[in-house]
Amino acid sequence: MLGLPKGSLEESTLSLFAKAGWKISTSSRSYKPSINDPELDGRFIRGQEVSRYVEHGFFDCGLCGHDWVLENESDVVEVCDLVYSRGSNQKSRWVLCVPESSAIKKPEQLAGKRVATELVGTVRRYFEKKGVPVDVEFSWGATEVKVPDLVDAIVDLTETGNSIKANKLRIIDTLLETNTKFIANRKSWANPAKRKKIETIALLLRGALEAESKVGLKMNLPKASLKAVVKALPALRNPTISQLSSPKWIALETIIDESVVREIIPQLKALGAEGIVEYPLNKVVY
Repeated sequence: MLGLPKGSLEESTLSLFAKAGWKISTSSRSYKPSINDPELDGRFIRGQEVSRYVEHGFFDCGLCGHDWVLENESDVVEVCDLVYSRGSNQKSRWVLCVPESSAIKKPEQLAGKRVATELVGTVRRYFEKKGVPVDVEFSWGATEVKVPDLVDAIVDLTETGNSIKANKLRIIDTLLETNTKFIANRKSWANPAKRKKIETIALLLRGALEAESKVGLKMNLPKASLKAVVKALPALRNPTISQLSSPKWIALETIIDESVVREIIPQLKALGAEGIVEYPLNKVVY
């Protein structure tokens, strides 16, 4: 039984599972998906709740943010990190913010003041650890607009910081970094058959995520140019090499970061490579 996050992570999670080999279908009004794997069943619920239901055993495994595992203080097995989100493949941060015009420069100056957040338990523990008495209230959303009229500060989630700047806020501390985790129930993890399935899912999800930033590259190359290619392009140190019908030519294939392809292809061409083909990848498993 698989717990899937409903909401902002839903679309990107379905896309990741599709690349990993699982087609998950659902309607906008249904919380019970159809999965093209007879060994899997699942439910969509709010990402904030997934870790609780994994801990309690309704789900054998699930995906949710590390922040909500901490917030719920859930006792679960963290199988692997999956650094992806709605808009990017980078970690998000829960940050403590005040208005740009505020005289407050550090958390200790918020003593006796009001802070709004969705992450109430974590924020309370943060201030308790610092010995700073604050009134932490739950925010149902639109947290950025509550300062300075309704509260003195907020703790909110950000990926790029753009929304913080747009709302004329200033970050004075970062409480934690978070990303999606693939988690498992402890009893399910102790079951050999279930653990094997969970580990298979984790392996293929990581492979699909790894492939998002890489591409395959293949080309034909004069054999005499191979040393020059390897010397000029360290990323091609361990390519796959095949002999062509002409004894003077070889075929070379490798996997490389997509971000550097635009720099590499002109260099390959200059070194005599021909028939250069770049192609997308679904999974890269190391």
